[in-house]
Amino acid sequence: MRPSQILRSDDVPIGKYNHYLNKDKWGNLGCIIPQRGIITYGLSPNRQNIFAGAAHDAVFNTWRRFSAQVLYWAPPLLGAYYAMDWAIRRNEYLNSKAGRAEFAGS
Repeated sequence: MRPSQILRSDDVPIGKYNHYLNKDKWGNLGCIIPQRGIITYGLSPNRQNIFAGAAHDAVFNTWRRFSAQVLYWAPPLLGAYYAMDWAIRRNEYLNSKAGRAEFAGS
C-alpha cells in the first residue's frame, strides 16, 4: 500500500494527526506509516498525593492490629513476668539468713 500524494508532498502541516515528517527531510526523523504499539500511561490527580492520610491511617491501622492480637500474647507475657518475679523473690529469700535458718534441717 502506497502513501497518498498528500503525505509525500511538502505542504502538509507537521503535527497534524497521521502526518509525519517525510523521508526526504534531514536526518530521516519520521516515517510515513502510522505508528503502532505506542502506549502512554497517566496518573489520575486523586492518586498523586501518595502520603495523604498516611499518619492517620498508620495510627488507626496499628491500633486495629494491636487490639486484635493483644489477647494472644499479653496473658502469657504477664504469667511469665509474675512467675519470674516469684522465682527471684523466692531465690533471694532462700539465700538470705532467714531462709537458711528456716530450711537448715532439710
